[in-house]
This record gives sequence, C-alpha cells and structure tokens, in this order.
Amino acid sequence: MTDLPSLRRAALDWIGANEARMSAFNERIWGFAEPAWREYKSARAYVDFLRAEGFDVEEGSGGMPTAFVARWGAGGPLLASFSEYDAVPGNCQAVVPRREPRAGMHPYAAGHTDPHSSLGTAALTSVLAAKAALSASGTPGRLVLFGEPAEKVCGSKPVHAAKGYYDGLDAAVVYHPHLQNTVTAETQFGAYWSAVITFTCDSPETWIDKSLLPIRDVGHAAARAPGASDALCLMYTTTKYTKEAMFPHAGAWTLNECILHGGDATSDNLAPRFTQIQYSWRTPSLPMAQQIANVLMANARSAAMATACTAHLRWVTKTRVGLANTVLTDATWANLREVGPPAYGDAAKGFAREIQANLGLAPMDDPFSPANTKLTDPAEFEAGMRHFLPPWQHHLSADDYVEFCWHCPTVRLLTARPRLRAPDADYDYPMWSYNALGGLPAAIDPGMFVAARTMALTLVDLVAKPGLLDAAQAEWRERTGGGMGGSKWVAPLLPRDFAAPVDMKWPEYVTTPRGEEWCVPTPTDGLGAGEPL
Repeated sequence: MTDLPSLRRAALDWIGANEARMSAFNERIWGFAEPAWREYKSARAYVDFLRAEGFDVEEGSGGMPTAFVARWGAGGPLLASFSEYDAVPGNCQAVVPRREPRAGMHPYAAGHTDPHSSLGTAALTSVLAAKAALSASGTPGRLVLFGEPAEKVCGSKPVHAAKGYYDGLDAAVVYHPHLQNTVTAETQFGAYWSAVITFTCDSPETWIDKSLLPIRDVGHAAARAPGASDALCLMYTTTKYTKEAMFPHAGAWTLNECILHGGDATSDNLAPRFTQIQYSWRTPSLPMAQQIANVLMANARSAAMATACTAHLRWVTKTRVGLANTVLTDATWANLREVGPPAYGDAAKGFAREIQANLGLAPMDDPFSPANTKLTDPAEFEAGMRHFLPPWQHHLSADDYVEFCWHCPTVRLLTARPRLRAPDADYDYPMWSYNALGGLPAAIDPGMFVAARTMALTLVDLVAKPGLLDAAQAEWRERTGGGMGGSKWVAPLLPRDFAAPVDMKWPEYVTTPRGEEWCVPTPTDGLGAGEPL
C-alpha cells in the first residue's frame, strides 16, 4: 500500500531543497518578458530545463513554435498542469520602486503583469516535486506539463484541445496568481473569442468611371479609392456605435480592439492596400460570444463595401466556458490550508514602502493588502463573486484554462501576487507598481511557492489517496453528461486542422544593427515622440 504521508513529505522536501533554483528560473522568465506568440527564449528555457529533469519534451506542439508538451512516467493516472510565460505589451518595468522601464528598453515594451512568469514557475515546480516523490517511492503515475504560449489572447489551449492533446487526461491541477489565496469554486471563467479583420483594397483603379473625365490619363491626380485605412477607421467607428446594441448591459461582457497593421500607404495619392484590426471579447456564455461575432462580421462587410475593399476574418481563438469540480476544489483547499498563506519579509516590505513614499503616500508598517496574507474559503470567495453577478450568470471574465475542464476534472488554485494596501477605498496604485513587485523575488516568491506546494500535494493525492480521483471523475462525468461526447459535453470550438495565427504581425522583439529592440524602436531619450503638445 502506498505511504501517502511519505509521498507528501517527499514532494514538499523537494521544493524546500530547490527553492533557490526555481526562484532564479522565475527571475529569468520575468526578465525575458516576451509577448504572445513570440516567447522564443522562455519556451527554450522550459524545454531545456524539463529535458534535464528527465522529461520527454515535444517542442512546437500543435504547430505553435513556442508551445511544448513535457511528459514523464509510465503507468498510473495521467495528471496535467500547464505553464504560461507570455508578457503584456505596454508594461515594461524595472525592479525599482518608481516608474522606470527595464534598461535599454522602450517604455511601452512588454512586461509581466499577472505575472505569468510566476504562474509558469509554480506549475513547473509542482510537477517536478510530484515527480521526485513518485520516482523515489516507485509509485506509478504519469505527469504532463503543457507549455502554453499566448495566454493573453487565449491562444494555445484551444489549439491543443482541438488537436487532441488533452484527450486521455485523468485530472488537471492549474494555477493563477491573484489578490487572494483560495480555490475557484462553482463560478468558473467564461468564454474568450478573438478574431483579426483584414481589409484589402485589391482593385482601386475601378473606383471611378474614367469615361466621365475629359482626360482619361489623369494618373495620380484622379480621385482615389478610399482604401484599407478608411475601411479600418469605419470598422472601428461603426463597432463603437453598435457596441451598445450587441447585447444588453448585463453579464459583465467586454469587447476590445487592437490595430495590428495601419496601411503602409504612400503620400502619392495611392489607396492604402492592407490593414488589420483585432477584436477580442469576453462573455459568460457561448451564444453571447456568437452574437457579438455576428455584429462584428456585419460591420466588416459594410466598411469594406463603402471603401472599395474586401473584408476577411481570421479567428485567433475561441474558448469554451469553465466547468467546476467540487471534489477537487475541496481537496485542493484542504492542501492550501495545510500549506498556509504567504508571508512577506523585510526586503519585500521595505521595497513596498519605497513605492508608497515615491507616490507621495505615508509608508505603512504593513504595506501589503490584508487579502495577500490570509486564506479565503472558497465559499466566501464564491459568495463575493456571486454578489457581483445576476442569478442567471454562471461564468465571469475569461481565461483559457477552461479548455481543460471539458477533457478531465480540473481545479484552479489562486494564491497571492503582492498587492499594496490602499490608503483609502478610492485609491488605485499605478500598474507599474505591481509589475515591479512581480519581478522582486522577495515579493513574488512567497505566493509562488505556496502555490507550488499546494499543487504538488494535490497531484500526489490524486495518485495515491484512495477514492479521490475516482470521485473527481464521477463528478466530471455527471457534469458533462457522460464525459467526452456526453449529453452535456461541449466539444472544442476550433477545427482539428486549425492553424494557430503565429504568422501575424504580433508585437515582438527584433534584432537590428543597433541590437535587440522592441518592435517600436527604442529611442535614445524618453518615448522618442517629439515635443509635447
């Protein structure tokens, strides 16, 4: 019979012995700060690390260059987690207690906000700890860590799901940094859909009837077709007008846009030929997501018709919605209570007080939010979420971890990323302060290792605790109406042959004769934007 207490101690002992090494790995990923679909250095670091630890690693899984699947073990249940490692454009921040970009970087280059650096490292640490415990004891069990790029556009998990990578999993234990230390309960995250609308002006010469002109060969003096820039502007404006009519103001849905390509027209009276705008929307249900898509496609067609353009739509992603598993919520919560909340030492508190002083605030004896250093019962966390939501709404916000929920029982742990205590209820700290704290080991490590320990214990329990995995799977089958293919099961929304949009013009770092730069060239001073107006 498996000695479960010994397995749990072995997992925790491994983390204790490897904290410094895993903290350094997290710092490395944080420093790379590579944005969606362009996480080349980060993915390379994970692949090399996992191979050195004895994992069989598939690089470029699902046709995504910065994705991977790392597998270990033979026999026993197949348990999964995932690492994310993409950063967010516009959030470049050094580990200093003031607004300052990383050395040599554009102020609006990418930086880790959530931060995914610690999310990924916590999952990696937990899987390595579980492996150490199972290996040392000879306990059968299989572990798989998915490398999931482009989470900020919910990019890779729907692709992995559609291509069958999650089929056959027995359970998944996943994680996200948060204000609170808790486990997500019944109200899971909703859907995230995203698409790029491309406008092309393919036949601008047909815009006017030259037979109406006294001189046919007018060259560039003729009235030109409005072209792709005008199409994009019309799309942008029309969508702003119609946003009010997409869906009633309920359900906490959002719609955002990003201009990827602006036309590249010359000043020679030629029509701009090519523009792209990305739309991303979060909804609590799939029918709502489809309704927004319908309006966007109608807007694109009308903008193209008015500007002598053709409109094209390319999906970036489509996620499903989350599915709870009470058995795993309870089991993970029990382990979180055993591990306990994060605690911050003098180095973290001193740095936080410097931030407060630099913002003109009185430094506080305890500068971190009370929620950072206590445990929040899942029922209490659930009640807080439900207070914000109408009774009919069952999902909130969006995150692509939901893709795992339809392939196996899945639990989502939350632990504290450092947040500063507000001097009053109306005060909001600037985003750079959280980004800076996310790169400070003294501030980010406590929550990261609480997560790693809790996840490792849950993984070990799923292998060796009698009845736990069976109960979690029974609940999952009931919620899906019989498991994959069941009466209440939702299949992946992307086709199996879906090509991830890795070829598109995403923000990235580039190498030039001047060295490595952000896609917006790094100026010698400030923003390089000229005189203020």
